[in-house]
Amino acid sequence: MKAPAFPPLEGSARVLGTLALSLATFMNVLDSSIANVSIPAIAGDMGVSPAQGTWVITSFGVANAIAVPLTGWLTQRFGQVRLFAASVILFVIASWLCGLAPNIESLIFFRVLQGLVAGPMIPLSQTLLLASYPPALAGTAMAMWAMTTLVAPVMGPLLGGWITDNISWPWIFYINVPVGLFAAALAWSIYRTRDPGPRKVPLDSIGLGLLVLWVGALQIMIDKGKELDWFASGQIVALAVVAVVGFAFFLAWELTERHPIVNLRLFARRNFTLGTLALSLGYGLFFGNVVLLPLWLQQYMGYTATWAGLTMAPVGLFAILLSPVVGKNVARVDPRKLATVAFLVFGLVLWMRAQFNTQAPFATILVPTFVQGVAMAFFFIPLQAIVFSGLTPDQLPAASGLSNFVRITAGAIGTSIFTTLWEDRAILHHAQLAEQVNPGSLAATQTLNQLGAAGLSPEQAAATINRLIDQQAYTMAATDLFRISAWLFVAMVAVVWLTRPKRSAGIGSGADAGAH
Repeated sequence: MKAPAFPPLEGSARVLGTLALSLATFMNVLDSSIANVSIPAIAGDMGVSPAQGTWVITSFGVANAIAVPLTGWLTQRFGQVRLFAASVILFVIASWLCGLAPNIESLIFFRVLQGLVAGPMIPLSQTLLLASYPPALAGTAMAMWAMTTLVAPVMGPLLGGWITDNISWPWIFYINVPVGLFAAALAWSIYRTRDPGPRKVPLDSIGLGLLVLWVGALQIMIDKGKELDWFASGQIVALAVVAVVGFAFFLAWELTERHPIVNLRLFARRNFTLGTLALSLGYGLFFGNVVLLPLWLQQYMGYTATWAGLTMAPVGLFAILLSPVVGKNVARVDPRKLATVAFLVFGLVLWMRAQFNTQAPFATILVPTFVQGVAMAFFFIPLQAIVFSGLTPDQLPAASGLSNFVRITAGAIGTSIFTTLWEDRAILHHAQLAEQVNPGSLAATQTLNQLGAAGLSPEQAAATINRLIDQQAYTMAATDLFRISAWLFVAMVAVVWLTRPKRSAGIGSGADAGAH
C-alpha cells in the first residue's frame, strides 16, 4: 500500500509550513551543540568532573543515533504528521525536564529521553518540506532546510556560552519550550489534513534490540575511547566486540525480516548508497575539523570560548546567501558538478588552514571560515538530491532516516578520530622538538639564559620552554590534520562521480515516475 500523494502547498501556507519545519529542525540541531560550552558550569553545579559532565552530550548523541533510523517504521505506524507533532511536543517536555534536573543522573536520563524523541524530527522535516513544494522547487525546499542545519551548529556554542555566562545553564534547555510549542502548533495547523494516517505494521522487536545494542556499544566506544586509551583498555575491546557482532547479527536479521525496523534494502540502490557515503564521509571530515579548530585556539592560542566561537561564526554568511541559488539550480545542473564544487572548496579551505602557525592573527584564521560557507552551500543540497534520486514518496521517510543516521554516526566517529590523531601527532612533534633543546643548541642556551636574566629559576625557565614546545607541537599536529583532510576532500570527488542521479525536475525525482 503506497502513501497517498498530496498536492503541493501554496502561498502563505507554504511559507508558514516551511517556517514551522525549519524552526523545529533548528531547535533540534542547536541542541546537539549548545551544551558543549556549558559542560564546565553543569559539572560544577552537579558536583561531578567535566569528564563525567560530557555524558550530557554523549547521552543525547547515542539516543538520537538509535532513534533516527526508526523514522521509517514509526511513520508507517503513527502517520508522519502525527509523529512529527508528537516528536516536537515530547522534545519540549524533555527539554523542560533537563532544565529542572536536580542531579547528573537525572539530567543524563532526560537527555537520553530528549535524544530518543528527537530522532524522527529531522528526517520528517525533510519529507514534509519536499511534499510542500512542487518538484521543480524541490531544490529551493532543500535549500531552506539546509540553511537551518548549517547555521544551528555555529549558533549553538555562541548562544550556549552567552546564556551560561549571563543567565544560567538550565536556560539552554528552557529556550526550547516556546520555540517548540510554536513550531508544533503551526505545523499541526497546516499539515494535519495531509497525513496518510497510521497503518498496522508489526514491530520488529529483535531488529530494534540489535540496533540499540550495536549502536549503543559503538557510540560509547567512540566517546570513551580517547579517555581509556582505546584498545589498551579491556572495556573498549569488549564494546568493539559487542558492536561488531551486534552489527553482523543486525544485518543478517534485517535483510531477511519481512517487516524490518530499518529498510537496509535501500542500500541496493546505487545513488542512495554512494550519495550517503559521500555525504557521511564529507560530514565526518567537516565535523572533525569543526571540533579541532576551536580546541586548538582555546588551548594553545590563548583564545576565550567567545572569541573561538567568533572565528566559526562567519561560516553561515556565504552558506545563507548561496544556498537558495544552489537550491534553484540543483534540478537544472548535474548535482555531481555542484557537489564537486563543495569538495574542492573544502579542500582549499583546509589547505589554507594547513598554513597556520603560532603567530597567525585573528584575520588570517577568519578568512578560511568565510570561504567555508561557499563549500557548505554546495554540500548538503546536491548530495541530498543524489541520495533521494529515484525514490518514491513512501520511501522518503525511511531513506531520510537511514541517510541521516549514517551521517550523524560519521560525525561522531570523525570527532573522535580527529581528537585522538591530534594528541598522537602532537606527542610525536613534541618529542622531535624537545630533542633540539640540549646543551649543544645555541638557540636553546640563549633562550634559557635570557629567561634566567629575567628572574626565572632554572625549573621555571624549563617549564616556559616546555609550554612553547607544546604550543608548536599542537599547532603542527593541527596543520597535519588540516592538510590530510584537504587531500581527502579532493579524493572524494571520485565517489560523487560514481553515482548516476536522474536528470529530472527535482530531488527524489523518481517520486513521480515510480520506483524501479
